[in-house]
Amino acid sequence: MPRPRRASPDRILAAAATEFAARGYAGARVDRIARRARVNKAMLYYHFRSKEELYRTLLRQTFERAGERLRAIAASRAAPAEKLDRAIEGIAAFVAEYAFFPSIMLREVAEGGAHLDRRTLAALATVPAAVGAIVAQGTAARAFREVHPLAAYFSIFVPVVVYLAGAPIRQELAARHLVNGAALSANAFVGHMQDAARRALAPDPATLQGPPHR
Repeated sequence: MPRPRRASPDRILAAAATEFAARGYAGARVDRIARRARVNKAMLYYHFRSKEELYRTLLRQTFERAGERLRAIAASRAAPAEKLDRAIEGIAAFVAEYAFFPSIMLREVAEGGAHLDRRTLAALATVPAAVGAIVAQGTAARAFREVHPLAAYFSIFVPVVVYLAGAPIRQELAARHLVNGAALSANAFVGHMQDAARRALAPDPATLQGPPHR
């Protein structure tokens, strides 16, 4: 019996990302992932014991990479408002680099996180935790008003993800002359969200008396 053609786990994960983004977890097929990765199913199952393990590994790696980028921003010596700007830019750049991510996550949200186990949720939590650290630093320095970190995370970053994920729909609307979005590029939208975030977190002048929180 011929030995299965070897392939790196990364190549299999890249093939899986395309399949899960296009068809969701339920519609994804291991056969198609193996063909796209140019391996047989035996080699795929050598690296990943099931479709579920493959899916969760893909999500965990994606969340961890996003969390690492945001933690680096939070740990920098920049001012809180600059860190916030960098974080918004960073999320936008990450979504552009990992184009499969919004489609998979929007499907997962619609299904109530049905496929997220404890380890995957822990990886996911690194993203809002890093944003929360930036917000907490800004609040302690009196650069931001008091706000729940999750409220800041969802109000600032979710619109960026949804906007970038909706590019095909915007393009279709523009092609049919239903909405004129030509002037609102991805960079312009990111700039808008940076300005909106700064305004939303701006401290109340009445609270600026006294030294910053320790």
